[in-house]
Amino acid sequence: MENSQDLYIVKRPAGHCEIVPSDQVGDDNAEIIEQWGPFTSESEAIARRIGLIRAGKCQAI
Repeated sequence: MENSQDLYIVKRPAGHCEIVPSDQVGDDNAEIIEQWGPFTSESEAIARRIGLIRAGKCQAI
């Protein structure tokens, strides 16, 4: 998944956070409650998602 496309972390209505490519993030997507990013690497996005789970902003899957 590591490429030139930016990655975002998005929070879904169930409280879980997912890492998605930038083309899946848009203003018309009602399934997204909150988002963080962009991140340039998958490892950076994973580390940030772990931090959000530890901070209580997201639930672990």
